[in-house]
Amino acid sequence: MTKDKKKKDAKSIEEAELIQDEEVLKEAEETNENEEEMVTISREEFDALQTELADARNDAVENLNAKLRTLADFSNYKKQLDREKAQMRQTITGELAKNYLAVLDDISLALKNRPTEGEGAAWATGIELVAKKLNMILEQQGIEPIAKENDAFDPTCHEAISSEESADHDSEVIIEVMQQGYKLADGRVLRPALVRVSR
Repeated sequence: MTKDKKKKDAKSIEEAELIQDEEVLKEAEETNENEEEMVTISREEFDALQTELADARNDAVENLNAKLRTLADFSNYKKQLDREKAQMRQTITGELAKNYLAVLDDISLALKNRPTEGEGAAWATGIELVAKKLNMILEQQGIEPIAKENDAFDPTCHEAISSEESADHDSEVIIEVMQQGYKLADGRVLRPALVRVSR
């Protein structure tokens, strides 16, 4: 049976039920018009019916509240799953990126001592482009560098390898970044930066 036929059958059934309901109502109205009969019940029966009605209403309210709580719990559960999934994705991305950070460190170290003349200079320019591309890929994955010279020292994301007097820098300021640190998009430190700090 196709969906359209099922829909038509369901619609026909609904229409038949509506017609039947209308006929029952019409008969009831005619009966009421023809027979104006009153039903008498005792006070105890009336009170019992009132109590039953109140209980039914209370049950309906409790059921509605339980349904709303269940919907809210499910919504919160879904949000929690989404947060955990995003955090897991960041963690996996970070763990994978850690493998490439050592390569990026080597490239950065090589570029600090790059030749300025001859064929070596052309190669160094190509290597610099590779480093820029690798940094761009890390940024696209939400991985950002966390240290640069003259930034204030932050022990949560910087690791001081030396503390030195410096006339050119204020106290507790990064003099030089020895190894770049990185953080994930959610703010977690992937790797702290190794820095020289002024006293």
